[in-house]
Amino acid sequence: MTVLVTGAAGFIGMSVIRELLARGEQVVGIDNLNDYYSVQLKEDRLQHVRASDNGNFIFERVDFSDGDALERALDGKAFNRIVHLGAQAGVRYSIDNPAAYIQSNLVGHANLLEVARQREVGHMVYASSSSVYGGNAKLPFSVGDRVDHPMSLYAATKKADELMSETYAHLYRLPLTGLRFFTVYGPWGRPDMAMWLFTEAIFQNRPIKVFNHGHMRRDFTYIDDIVAGVIACLDHPPTDDGDLKPGGSAAPHAIYNIGNNRSEELGRMISLIETACGREAIKEFCEMQPGDVPATYADIDAIQQALGYTPSTPIDVGVPRFVEWYRDYRGIAS
Repeated sequence: MTVLVTGAAGFIGMSVIRELLARGEQVVGIDNLNDYYSVQLKEDRLQHVRASDNGNFIFERVDFSDGDALERALDGKAFNRIVHLGAQAGVRYSIDNPAAYIQSNLVGHANLLEVARQREVGHMVYASSSSVYGGNAKLPFSVGDRVDHPMSLYAATKKADELMSETYAHLYRLPLTGLRFFTVYGPWGRPDMAMWLFTEAIFQNRPIKVFNHGHMRRDFTYIDDIVAGVIACLDHPPTDDGDLKPGGSAAPHAIYNIGNNRSEELGRMISLIETACGREAIKEFCEMQPGDVPATYADIDAIQQALGYTPSTPIDVGVPRFVEWYRDYRGIAS
């Protein structure tokens, strides 16, 4: 099997590619290496992939929201599955930079749907987000819940991606699976996420910003568990049998939550980082940020029942692993 993976230099993209290569697949990876966060980190991730690719990895630097450039980059390259993980990420960045999300997350997603349709791929798995649940008060969040009230443009674009995918599955019978990821963390993670920001600030003896005065809960999901879910979904495309799929579609389109199935207090996560760093954080308590939500919690019954997915990494294990990796990456002595 040959798999096209978008967002190849991203946190989840790199991790999925390494797992695909480890099991003998061939991978075509694409990424535009934009400067939303450190380009050096993205290049380091690609180098980490190349260190063990055995000649089965091809990389093309291209912006998939540019349809003509994407077509040129993929010309002559054969693949029969797509894992579409590339996107403009970040809830808060979308407040000040909406155009970036329209272009990457809407136009880019439509371009990948067209690639999947024209190439007649057997399955496309794509990244949605737990952000689509917006201000839903019912916990845990279930794929059967209504998601009509996004709290950020980022969330709105991810919901729009799900709607576009439903249309393609209905019109063209294209097998599609959308994955609502919940607060992914771990080695090689994103520097705009709280776990990285807190760890960095603690080592630099700077204050950390604790929003909503610490009254926050998140379903923190370790990267290895995310990858296991992505691969399980990739291997099991939804069938075109007319039965209702998770998410409610009668077309070959399924939607799953991928989370740890635990909603953890923000303070507990901070405490684990402090212990792993060997020093206490300087805490600056702040109001809730625009676009943010107080709690996330994944109901993973659908993916457990369909694919046997079971996350296995609690934050007691995952947080120290991340801090250990961060020390090594930054050259900080233990």
